[in-house]
This record gives sequence, structure tokens and C-alpha cells, in this order.
Amino acid sequence: MKSLLIKDTTKEEREAIVAESLGNIEGGCDGCAPGILEMYQPYIDGKMELRECNMAFRTHYVSGEEQPVRNGCGYVR
Repeated sequence: MKSLLIKDTTKEEREAIVAESLGNIEGGCDGCAPGILEMYQPYIDGKMELRECNMAFRTHYVSGEEQPVRNGCGYVR
């Protein structure tokens, strides 16, 4: 698999990577496509790596729960 890093790709390749990863978002779109595409624009523009775009999205996601419930895994914050 070829590297997805900005330093190893051209803008056109990054556009193709995002388009291929998202698949046919036009087909069942409920109006969310512009937001999803916008999320990856910094990667396409060479400003943020894919990993950073995904991390930024997760940081701003609100699940509606105060804290996740953990049952028996022993994980302590």
C-alpha cells in the first residue's frame, strides 16, 4: 500500500484518496456530504494529515452521554 502522507502524495492523489475512501456519498445523501467533504479539505490542501483530520473530528463529536459506561474491563482514567 502506498503512503497516504502529505509528503508522499500530490493534491490530486489526496483528492482521489478521499473520494475513494468515502465511496458514492451522492447516492444515499441526506445533506451531510458537504460536511464530510469539508472535514478532509485540510488533508487535500496539504495542511493536515488524514490522522489529524480524523482526530479533530472525534474531538468535536458529542455523544450526548456524560461519560461512557465501562463494564469490567479494568480501564481506569
